[in-house]
Amino acid sequence: MGDTAQIEDEYTKAVAALKAGYHGQLLDIIDQLRASGIDRQVALPQLVVCGDQSSGKSSVLEAVSGVHFPTKDTLCTRFATEVILRHSVSTSAIISIRPSDDRSDEEKAKLLAFEAPGGDMAQFPQLVEAAKNVIGIDVHTKRFSEDVLRVELSGPDQPHLTLVDLPGLFHSGNKQQSSDEAKLVKSLVQRYMRNERSIILAVVSAKNDYANQIVTDLARQCDPRGLRTMGIVTKPDTLIPGSDSETSFLNLAKNEDVVFRLGWHLLRNREFNTRTSSTEERDQEEKEFFSQGVWKSLPTDILGIGPLKTRLSNVLIQQIISVLPSLVEDVERGIKVCKARLNRLGDTRGTLQEQRQYLIRISQRFSGLVKAAVDGVYGDEYFGDPMTPEGRSKRLRAVIQDLLLGFAEDMRRNGQQQIIVDDSVEMVNGQAGERIRHSVYLDHVYDLMRRTRGRELPGTFNPLIIGDLFYEQSKPWKAMIDGYCGKVVDNIKNLLEFTINFTADSTTAESLLQKLLYPPLETRTSLLQTKVSEILEPHQRGHAITYNHYFTDTVQKARKEHEEKEHARRVRTFFGASSNEQELSVKRTINLSSLIGSLASSTQADMDRYACTEATYCMKAYYKVRTSTNLAARVTMQSMIKD
Repeated sequence: MGDTAQIEDEYTKAVAALKAGYHGQLLDIIDQLRASGIDRQVALPQLVVCGDQSSGKSSVLEAVSGVHFPTKDTLCTRFATEVILRHSVSTSAIISIRPSDDRSDEEKAKLLAFEAPGGDMAQFPQLVEAAKNVIGIDVHTKRFSEDVLRVELSGPDQPHLTLVDLPGLFHSGNKQQSSDEAKLVKSLVQRYMRNERSIILAVVSAKNDYANQIVTDLARQCDPRGLRTMGIVTKPDTLIPGSDSETSFLNLAKNEDVVFRLGWHLLRNREFNTRTSSTEERDQEEKEFFSQGVWKSLPTDILGIGPLKTRLSNVLIQQIISVLPSLVEDVERGIKVCKARLNRLGDTRGTLQEQRQYLIRISQRFSGLVKAAVDGVYGDEYFGDPMTPEGRSKRLRAVIQDLLLGFAEDMRRNGQQQIIVDDSVEMVNGQAGERIRHSVYLDHVYDLMRRTRGRELPGTFNPLIIGDLFYEQSKPWKAMIDGYCGKVVDNIKNLLEFTINFTADSTTAESLLQKLLYPPLETRTSLLQTKVSEILEPHQRGHAITYNHYFTDTVQKARKEHEEKEHARRVRTFFGASSNEQELSVKRTINLSSLIGSLASSTQADMDRYACTEATYCMKAYYKVRTSTNLAARVTMQSMIKD
């Protein structure tokens, strides 16, 4: 039995070692990606330590790593610090700096050149201070930095773990830090917390009500469902036993108040006056504290630094494994984008001849793609998936055709200032402004005729009134055509930008857009506006004239329809039938003379009313003639995408 137990114990240790090695390899891969700067393009899984100033964040890192960080009781972390812990036989500490993107090339070179290796952990605080001085942190000039301090610690007691310690949050400024810097720190912390692959370690000090600490609010904002947040309560030894505050933090630790999927953890950190105590002394004091009072009622796996190391390692590994497929996809997509950008850069072009050759290749490729987009030939891979917004935008002819079809339908539905409807049509609420009864419109025509009367005989009208009525009805045309022309120009501009950025590198593309593409587009746009004004001019002023026989056909058709409606009304009135009856059975003698007289008495007694009716027929016919040709299609094709 003893041999079996020993074998099982050795087997368990072997499995644990294999897992530790596998986990270490995973963490190393992620850290290598981060060290190369990929995290600026692709979100990487990480543990981010967040909290208010003096919440005990740095003390948490000390407890996890077993190394004293150079902290002061009144001074917080001034930049993001990546703490990379690796289990190793030998002990070492390597400090390096990742410059922020806003640094100059000279500054970046200086910061990247800083590397302070050393195997003596006793020198670690001095190494961090040296790095801080290189970054340029100074209470009188630069108090916070976007640079990242990278700390790699290896040793036999270290877990496989990587954390990012962020500057502490604070509400308002003082002599050492301004209100503007409070916003800068908050923005920096939020950027890390918003990363969907980050595990948020929200450090809350028991010295203050957790509801008043900024980190809890930010954690809810960035992780509303609490799926990737773990809370860490520090300084529970400052709570008065039996107090309401102690009960409140006890419930918090039980995950009964602010609920996080990863739960809460409690740590008792060193006090300022015991900051020189050894790691063993610190851990022993913590163990004794949690073995008494209300804290002994909590599960041991959420108390103390030992279980925290295990929890953090497991949480980070699980997070990496869960996001690994999507992470690989993002990296591969990024590599593909980078390769495409490198291809667009082409060969080296140090000489004038090489630069000319490069521009010629861009010109040929650009012209070919734009011509294909205009011609509607979308076989090139550049056009991509038509179901995506970008793929559709590149298919210019299809986009323009859709716009013109939409314009034609919009003109048909909304091109008239007012829609004249029969008196029998019921008006729906909300249509009063766009619809007008026929009789009401005739009153308007009569008023206009009275104001513009000339030498016309009674029962006739001045031909110029047709133009006046038409100009009223066509008022919406200008705004509608301008709107659609603007959409056409925007789509052409989008195509030019997509195409030049596809065929050239970003710097060259921007120069070509500003120097060679935008100016001609502006010229074409001005030409389009001029053409629109030319075509609209006869529809806005002057004498209404047309030689299209469709005008007389439409007038005659309108008269016929009116006569048919009038005859139908007179027949129904003669027989006493309702307007809804389509069939009528008559069983009485009919006086034909009376019936004929009723049908023949269609003469309009009011000569002015008759003239108004005729003028309305002519205006409607003239409007149809003018809208029978698609103005926008002709203007757009001629002015913008022809040639």
